[in-house]
Amino acid sequence: MKEHLGCRRNSQVIKMLLFISVFFCLSFFVNCIPSRVSLLPLPSKIDSIEGYASIRITGEQEKTRSKFSFLFHLPNQGRIEVSNWFGKTLYQIVIVEKSAFFVLPSKRVYWQGEEEEIIQKFLGFRVNLYEMISFLSGQWGWNDITAEREVWLESWNLEKDEKGRVLAGQREDLFFEVQEFFKDTPFARALIFRHPLSRGRHKVLKIKLNQPIKKEAFSVAFLEKFKEKSWAEIEKMFDKSDEN
Repeated sequence: MKEHLGCRRNSQVIKMLLFISVFFCLSFFVNCIPSRVSLLPLPSKIDSIEGYASIRITGEQEKTRSKFSFLFHLPNQGRIEVSNWFGKTLYQIVIVEKSAFFVLPSKRVYWQGEEEEIIQKFLGFRVNLYEMISFLSGQWGWNDITAEREVWLESWNLEKDEKGRVLAGQREDLFFEVQEFFKDTPFARALIFRHPLSRGRHKVLKIKLNQPIKKEAFSVAFLEKFKEKSWAEIEKMFDKSDEN
């Protein structure tokens, strides 16, 4: 009887090890498949950018790995949903013109802060939405340039190749470098960044341009059913270990 139970346990252990091995092999295989995303032909004007990406960030005290979906309606609307590697939603960021929100759907709470403050909670350093879209997409100085954004653009030292694509850039202590472009486009597929407060790498897994946007895409009406909290309160509720 004991031998029979021992054999069953061994069989279960072997099955579990095989499952784990297959899982990691499949994950490695999927990550190594060349991107089939095509952005060609590029539109003459970009009104919206949406997609899916992975990101790895090393901060002052921790390392995080997560995935996120993004939707930007140029020039001043953005929505980001960050999830862990198992697909569980960790938090959302919604930016509409001058209003910015950090939302914890699982706790039904949110924090309203400045645009750059909200984005800093995601990337680890302060940038505005205009900068983040450029940072993520590889598009710099796109349409609807205003005098304010012109001043911002001049604060960046950008390195370009013979095709006019931005290869790297620096503004004060923030540096980034494009490791890979989507074929025959200026859009960055993989990019690394460094800052005294954090460093990391993001890779765009899926991206589309000028897709129809639902009217409620940037609506924050749902927050009427949520409770507003301070960042200190939000931080206590938010377990960043879920990102790993």
